[in-house]
Amino acid sequence: MKWALLLLGLVALSECMNKVPLIRGKSMRQSLMEQGKLEEFMQKYPYDLASKYSGFMSYLPMHNILDIEYVGIISIGTPPQSFTIFPDTGSSNLWVPSVYCHSDACSNHHKFNPSLSSTFRATNIPVAVGYYTGSMTGFLGYDTVNVGGIVDTNQVFGLTETEPGSFLYYSPFDGFMGLAFPDMASSSATPVFDNMMKQGLVSQDIFSIYLTRNHASGSAVIFGGYDSTYFTGQINWVPVTTQGYWQIAIENVMINGQVVACAHGCQGIVDSGTSLIAGPPSEVIVIQEQIGATSDKYIINCQNIGSMPDVTFTINGLQYTLPPNAYVRQVYGQCFSGFEFIDLPSAQGEMWVLGDVFMREYYSIFDRTNNMVGLATAV
Repeated sequence: MKWALLLLGLVALSECMNKVPLIRGKSMRQSLMEQGKLEEFMQKYPYDLASKYSGFMSYLPMHNILDIEYVGIISIGTPPQSFTIFPDTGSSNLWVPSVYCHSDACSNHHKFNPSLSSTFRATNIPVAVGYYTGSMTGFLGYDTVNVGGIVDTNQVFGLTETEPGSFLYYSPFDGFMGLAFPDMASSSATPVFDNMMKQGLVSQDIFSIYLTRNHASGSAVIFGGYDSTYFTGQINWVPVTTQGYWQIAIENVMINGQVVACAHGCQGIVDSGTSLIAGPPSEVIVIQEQIGATSDKYIINCQNIGSMPDVTFTINGLQYTLPPNAYVRQVYGQCFSGFEFIDLPSAQGEMWVLGDVFMREYYSIFDRTNNMVGLATAV
């Protein structure tokens, strides 16, 4: 795999607060564009972002995977076997490829070999993580998992036996580490952070995510607290409205002081597993028109970035502003809007997904004790 990855050491912040450095490399979109295969790939795997949020399966939308750039390193087993994982606050399962998987997607990724680990315990419990083009299937096992220096000697995880489809073949990661609530977990597998809390491996039942801008190094997931050097100003603590996803209330979305979306309030999922910001089609179209993006491929004239408007989300009484250089993606000289469609109704109103475009601007803190999301202006 020709991923420009820089392996960073794991740095402990304190006795019970640990940092997992995130590596920012090429996204699948960049790699496919380099190979001239992007259009063919998009036609073969048309996506539906809403499928990620259907039911209790941990869905992996392709469009999101196309733009994933942040990955981390964990180890499983004794002696440890290392894996590149994608930390996802929008799902709850930990899974990695295994030696029992013979799908193309497993052929060029690291595979866990249970026979090489003296601490592995197998189960006969099947696990399936679904995505709209197929599914990952396998079984659950238990072993020692090291996440940023936190050693969990009894963590359940999925070992894949099949990974249908070719899009995971191009992914810059081996597996997923879900960080949402346990209700979201397939096969009732206990999520990594829940196990850390139960075993007293973290000083606070809090983790946080810092994502750098402009391909700079320094992105990280911090388990056991938050790092005040990653933000300025105060933290705005926002209550979780529904436990499952990290779901919060949004009051409105504004451009130039005028409400353009979410006029009567809506819901938002803070999701590191979604690269962009997604909202109801009828409202995203309005935003695309006002920022000057085409309605079909969301293309933006790169020369217009300096004159484009800010987009502001009002959350818990405070305004969270995204300037054009935050919501416009530039890939090999082309510029794209960071907003996309999602048709995801909920009992509490319209649903938005606040992905990496939002999280790069606002350091995100996830508090399981009080069931709140903390947001602060990222440095």
